[in-house]
Amino acid sequence: MRVLGVASASAALALGVAGNALACDISEFSAEAKCDGAKGVITVTDVDPSGVPATVTVYLENNGADVKKVGEQVVKGSREGVTITFDEDWKPNAEYRVHVKAEGYVDEDIKPNLITPATACKKEEKPPAPPAEPTPSDSNSAPAGDTGTPAPSPSKSESTAPSGASSNAPSPAAGAGDSNLAETGANSQTGIIAGIAAVLVVIGGGAVFFGMRRRGASSDR
Repeated sequence: MRVLGVASASAALALGVAGNALACDISEFSAEAKCDGAKGVITVTDVDPSGVPATVTVYLENNGADVKKVGEQVVKGSREGVTITFDEDWKPNAEYRVHVKAEGYVDEDIKPNLITPATACKKEEKPPAPPAEPTPSDSNSAPAGDTGTPAPSPSKSESTAPSGASSNAPSPAAGAGDSNLAETGANSQTGIIAGIAAVLVVIGGGAVFFGMRRRGASSDR
């Protein structure tokens, strides 16, 4: 009987140790700040082989105080490890507190607090677009104000002046005096004509005088 009692106690102790070894423990949780492309994330991995559900809560810290609650998720670990992800655009050298609570097993923070890398996640830079090349329509376009319609050519009547137009138009005068003389008919022979007219007047007057004298003499006889 004594032997059986010792054996039972040994078996119970072994089962207790094994149960404690399989129980959820804070050492089975780890946190890390990563980059998912240009976006920052915080991951928490649970390697608890017993698969005890645990609630993981992440807080942003500043001078030992919680600034904001990043998020909260439930994880069931495995021997291979189960990872949950929190979207967080973390800043370089930022501090986060990660708390794990599994009812009846663990209720504490992952130590030490998570410190993010000194380099932020790089955003993908798009290469600059090449300069736009002018299209043929742009290079061959007509200047501003040109509608592309050719101007109508002048008609025959507009392009050719009438034959008589130049003969009827007075020629440009050399001076005001010359134009007046041309219009009145005066020229360099005006003095000669005036002298001939005066002689004719004198001759005519003499003829009239002698004619009247002869007529008076005849009447006296």
